[in-house]
Amino acid sequence: MTPDRALLAIRGLDNEPARAKTLTALRAVPGVLDATPAGEGQVLVTYDGGEVTVMDLIRALRRLGFVAGMG
Repeated sequence: MTPDRALLAIRGLDNEPARAKTLTALRAVPGVLDATPAGEGQVLVTYDGGEVTVMDLIRALRRLGFVAGMG
């Protein structure tokens, strides 16, 4: 099966600690295979759509205090 990909736009990724925090949080979500920076304020997430949804990813970021949506 081919993994799914989502480009997330995340407000507040204007410094390295914030980027590291979001990448760590996304990679910790069960079903996420990878999360990589994809431009200013964006992260590309590769995930198993059978295990996790885009809303699960957005909720994980919201729990950290970030505003996120589909980029």
